[in-house]
Amino acid sequence: MSFEIIGLDHVQLAMPEGREAEAEAFYAGILGFFRQPKPERMARRGGCWFSSGSAAVHLGVEAEFRPARKAHPALIVRDLNALAAALREAGVEVRPNPDQPDGAGCYVDDPFGNRIEFIAER
Repeated sequence: MSFEIIGLDHVQLAMPEGREAEAEAFYAGILGFFRQPKPERMARRGGCWFSSGSAAVHLGVEAEFRPARKAHPALIVRDLNALAAALREAGVEVRPNPDQPDGAGCYVDDPFGNRIEFIAER
């Protein structure tokens, strides 16, 4: 092969229309992502983009929204225990990942029901 996939630019998740404030409260307020401006022609469609380090999550409005219950981004976290504590304090249910060693991974749902996986930095 003459090509090679060398990275991941972003993950796209869907969200319901008009709930950008909830997205910002979760992704920026709890998870510490930075909200990124969307290009003007794309901003008119709603949704919002977030990034932290090399991780980027784009939320796009979907008219007949259904949350991603199985498909999910997996984000590597420095100090997973601190993140889990912050999520619980914010009222977010944190579920252990049964496929990871104890304390090495967990799942949460964003405000729209999309599953998010967190994996402890190794």
